[in-house]
Formats: sequence, C-alpha cells, structure tokens
Amino acid sequence: MHETVIDHPAGFLLGDGVARYTVRSATATAVTLVVQHADASGSTSFPLERVADSDAWTAETPGVTPGDRYHLLVDGPDGPRHDFDPARPLLDPYARGIERAAAEDDAVGTGTGPGAAAQRWTGVVVDDSFDWGSVVKPATPLDRAVVYEANVRTLTAANPAVPEHLRGTYAGVAHESTIAHLHRIGVTTLELLPVHAFDTEHWLQEAGRENAWGYNTLGFFAPHAAYASADARAAGTSAVLREFKGMVRLLHEAGIQVVLDVVYNHTAEEGLGGPTSSLRGVDGANRYRWAADDTYFDTTGCGNTLDTSVEATADLVVDSLRYWARDVQVDGFRFDLMASLARDADHVFDPAHPLLERIRNHPDLQDVLVIAEPWDVGPDGWKTGSFGARTSEWNDGFRNTVRQFWLTDIAEERRNGAPSTGIGRLAHALTGSQGLFGAERGPLAGVNFVTAHDGFTLLDLVAYDGKHNEANGEDNRDGTNDNRSFNHGIEGETADRGVRAARGRSMRNLLGTLMLSAGVPMLTAGDERSRTQHGNNNAYVVSDDLTPVDWSDHEDAEAMTASFAALARLRSAHPALRPSRFGVEGQETPGAARMSWYGPDGHPMTIEGWDQPIHRALQYFVESAPEHEPADRVLVVVHGSGRTRDITLPVREDVVGFRLAWSSEKHRDHERLRPAGQVFTAYGPGIHVFEIA
Repeated sequence: MHETVIDHPAGFLLGDGVARYTVRSATATAVTLVVQHADASGSTSFPLERVADSDAWTAETPGVTPGDRYHLLVDGPDGPRHDFDPARPLLDPYARGIERAAAEDDAVGTGTGPGAAAQRWTGVVVDDSFDWGSVVKPATPLDRAVVYEANVRTLTAANPAVPEHLRGTYAGVAHESTIAHLHRIGVTTLELLPVHAFDTEHWLQEAGRENAWGYNTLGFFAPHAAYASADARAAGTSAVLREFKGMVRLLHEAGIQVVLDVVYNHTAEEGLGGPTSSLRGVDGANRYRWAADDTYFDTTGCGNTLDTSVEATADLVVDSLRYWARDVQVDGFRFDLMASLARDADHVFDPAHPLLERIRNHPDLQDVLVIAEPWDVGPDGWKTGSFGARTSEWNDGFRNTVRQFWLTDIAEERRNGAPSTGIGRLAHALTGSQGLFGAERGPLAGVNFVTAHDGFTLLDLVAYDGKHNEANGEDNRDGTNDNRSFNHGIEGETADRGVRAARGRSMRNLLGTLMLSAGVPMLTAGDERSRTQHGNNNAYVVSDDLTPVDWSDHEDAEAMTASFAALARLRSAHPALRPSRFGVEGQETPGAARMSWYGPDGHPMTIEGWDQPIHRALQYFVESAPEHEPADRVLVVVHGSGRTRDITLPVREDVVGFRLAWSSEKHRDHERLRPAGQVFTAYGPGIHVFEIA
C-alpha cells in the first residue's frame, strides 16, 4: 500500500501513536477543535494550546478516526483587520476532505460575525491510503509536451462512450475512451481546471447561478467532491480522494501527465463582508493583503488576495503543493495569477520572491512542472517573461500575435486591400519568443496558446466578431472586448459553404502555428472538435448544455481532430520543430535550432520582406542541432494573405527536394517529391510543412 508521506506542520496527523491536530494563527487568543464522530458517539471538543514563541496551536486528539467531521472555533481581538467569533464554525485550512455541513453539527450557522450564516462547509478526516502498485509518474521531456487544458465536468459530460454515471467525473476523465482520444491527438499532459474544493461566489448564488470553472477555492488540500461519481460522493470524502487518485494512476499508466490549475492567489471568502468560512476567521490579519486604510489590497479582482509575504501563508501554499505532488502524485501545477504570489510586503512584484524560490528549489517539488499565469490585475501586474528558471509561462504575446496575423489582419485585407502589419512578429512567435524570455531560459519557458478556458473557443474565434455573453446575466458587459477574432463575413453559425470552408482554413492556420512553433503548445479541450460556446467568451457561469466538449459524430469535428492529430505526429517526429535551447550565432548549441529564412522568391529574406505588409510570406528552413535525437530538417512555408501567390522553394546544395507533410489547405498533393527551385502555389492564407529529402 502507498502511504501518506507528508508530515504536515498543520492539520491532522494520525499515523502511529497519538493523533494530533495543529492550526496556525498569530492573532487568535483561543482555539477549539470540535469533532463530530462518525460512529454516532457524539462530539468531542479539544481546546488547543499555543506553542511557545510560535503561531501554532496544537493538541493531542485521541479517538479521532477517518470519517469524523470537524470544525474550528476561534476567538481573538476586535479590530478592522480581525473577524473573530468564538461561536462561528470554521473550516480547517488544511482539511483533506470537505463536505457540506449538516444541520445537526454543533454551532453550524450560529455565529454572529459577517458571513456567519453562509457557513456551509465542514472538514472531514480522510483515510488517504492508496495502492499505487508499480505506477510511476511519466518522465515526459518538456520539449515533447503537448498540454490539453480541460474542465473535469465538461470534458466528458456529453461523451456517449463514457458510462452515464461516470460522465463529468474524475473517473470519466480516466475512462478508456477519454484516454484513447488523448492518445490519438498526441496529448502528453492533461491540465485540469481547478479541482481544489471550491464554492460559488455569494452574488452568483443569490442570482441562482453556479461557478463552473472553480476559481474560488475553499480549501487547498481537498479534491472538489462534486466532480466525483455519485457512488464515491455517497461513500464519503475518503472515497472521493480514492477516485481522484485512481484517475491519476490510470492516466499515468497511459503515459499521460496530470497538471493542476491551482488558485493560491485568493479564496472563496471574497471581500470584506463576504462569507467568513476559514482563513479570515482563523487569522485574517496575516492571511490577506491589506491597504493602509484597513481595506483589502486586492490584485486578483476577486475581493481578496493572499499575503504570501507572511511565512505561514507561504507555508500553506508550499505544504499544499507538496501534498498534491507527493501523496496524490500529480505532475505539476499551473499557477493562476502567479504575479500575486510574488508580491512582497509592500505589494510589489519580486522575481526573487521567497515563495518563488521555495517552489523552484524545494526537494519535494523538483520533479514537477511549474507553469505560471504571469500576471494579475494589480499595479504593474503584467509580468510575462519575469519568472525565471524552472518556470514556463503562458505566452499571451504568442496568442495575440497569432490571432492578429491569421484573423484580424486577413479581415483588414478584405476591407482595405492590405493589412497594416508584416510577418516579422509572427516569425518571432514561431521561433520561441526569444526577445521575451531571453537566451538563457530557452523557448520552453513559453507555453504557447491560441485559446484558453477564458475567451472564445477556436471555432468562435473564426465565427464571431464580438462577444455574446448575454447568458451570463450581466447584459454582455463581462468578458474581454479584445478578441482579435474574425467571423469571415457572417456572425455566428451559418450553412454557407464558402464561409464554413474559410473558417476551417483559419482554424487549421491557428492550430498549425501553435504546433509548429518552438515552445510548449497548449490546446483547449474541444478545440480539436470544433467546440462552440455560441460567442460566449466568459462562460464560467454557463450551464452544461452550452460548454461541454461536443463528442457527436459530425464531419467538421472529425476533420479537425484528424488535422490536429497529424500536426501532433509531425511535431513528435521532428525535433527541429521543438528546440529546447536558443541558438547562438556562430556556435553549435545542442538542442537548439538553426534557422534560415527565405522570401517567396526562394532567395534569402530581405528587410523589406519582414516589414512590408504587402508581402506577408516567408519560408522558414529549420535544422536541429542534435542532442538526444538525430539531426532533423524541416521547411515551413507561411502565406498570410488571401491572394494566391507562387512560392519558389529554396535551392540549397544540401537539399534534393521537398515533400509536403502537412498543409492547412485541403486536398494538397502530399506524396510527390518537389525539387528545389520548383514553384509551389499558395491559394490563400495558409501554412505548409515540407519534409526534406
């Protein structure tokens, strides 16, 4: 049996000997642990004692066993930064099981402080033993990673191949049909939207709506119970945890990594006056960021921001990461609004923040992927390129450049006869955004994406000029207006074959650029199946009938899936397309790519060719510098115009000819060998990959 390997400085320690519970609060004056015993023997109260010269409160807790439910009662001083109420039950910040509080629980809902009546959650002691057998984490090199961002519920909610009782669950994610699809499209790394236990914001509850994405964390150690199967939920939080671990084990058996989207920047307690459920009532003065006027200093836009300059708060984050990485065996973390985690005591971003250093260097975290969403909404909050070694960052510049080139520029060309930008920015994105991440970090510092959970889906990018968020109940005010999308002449769904064909080409151009660029590619679940949200670019509160991946058997979905699968195979086969380092002029750098640029005439690229919008065509001859794989060469041809154009394939002494391996144009001849110097006709905006003979 696989045993728990974390000795938490807080929470329950059961194991051998006498059980013990610890919680940390620098400002409390009294703390009591109340345990409701699962054997119906009643409840036991354990007054905690403060450890001298410490913020830790602890007590031995004999008789506590898995299945027991528990909460905290915490007293302390009055003041604008405190929210103590000794009658209010609070959720343990380290609870590994969380469920709704039962009406018969002692003191539930009887507190008098702000948000007391909203307390609906209780901690549960879990049995976290699990048999991992011989399964180990997949050792996938980062240059081979293909990330697939998915929501547990919507990934399988509409999949008829998954048994109905498992759809939308952890077990559904690990179902053989889900795994078979991920294998088909070349996914190595499944990135799950938040699975830490979360709640729906109070204002959404009042409106009868639900947070469907999970960026509103209740507790950092418990899996979200609503994503477990009905049988597991009925059996209790230990069964929920076992189902989660079972999902990880099955995905690992299939060679697929599991990355969690984690939200350590704020909690579900919202702003002042929000529902006090845990940290605010335990030690709010030291867990949240405060402004000089005793209001929250919020850099997240969610009402509060955790103060990671405080050691106990940083410990909470690191302890949570260690638990999920070691005991639950996940492979990595994508940090939501990570800039907020790197702000110092004065709320200023620090690239050498102690918490970042601990995440990078902690011995228990050396085998995990670290992916940053490198911004927040606070002052000077855009920090893409600033997170340093061992961290890969969401590259929003790649997203904007690629959308601009293939969508809004093409729309502008239709309107005005020519777009306003050339091809230079796309070339920078295609080769790994070295100007953003720097030579030392290399191209794998960037996670490239065209779409993500927030924003248009891939199909909606090519079908809508503007957002259509009316279903969110905010009169279409929410969601970004900077979509860089293009509807190809008709807003929304259409039966027009010409428009549908043009949209399909644009989608393939976007996916092709994603998969052929240096860096780590990330695909949003369902984009390979032409998923639509009908123009909604902020579908975090939208019902399941609008957002799930569409698994129906229709021609467009199958064609797009096949095209993406071909791109994944091409990327896997050609190390030249996935360098791990940036090359240095005049040096041989193993793992880097050597680049030669040609214009549409087959001659070396000119300055005018980069800058003039009228050209927008290039040929990118890339060669790998061998490190772990044999030498490799590929030619990528990019044509960013709606006009037909002849491209003369470059003449090189080391090339016999070129064979088309993939094209965003349908019905191209992929078999015959084309000699160097031959003319290749590009019939519209497109991207084409040639293997070298």
